Amino acid sequence: MSTIEIKSPLPGVFYRSASPESPVLKADGDAVEATDVIGLIEVMKSFHQICAGIAGLNIRFLVDDGDAVMAGQTLAEVQA
Repeated sequence: MSTIEIKSPLPGVFYRSASPESPVLKADGDAVEATDVIGLIEVMKSFHQICAGIAGLNIRFLVDDGDAVMAGQTLAEVQA
């Protein structure tokens, strides 16, 4: 089994849920499909969905909710 990194396509603030009151879109340990939204990145008051891009098991987030991220930074890892 290999580990695949999910990287941020742009700089901004990473959020794991759609709103502060909503549950996280994906939790550590969840399985993911390629089209699953794993988080949102806010850039200048615009929100961009981040999809897993690969199907796999056991997603593990490397950044916390509300963290500032850079383009190319690894957001999570998935076992594929």
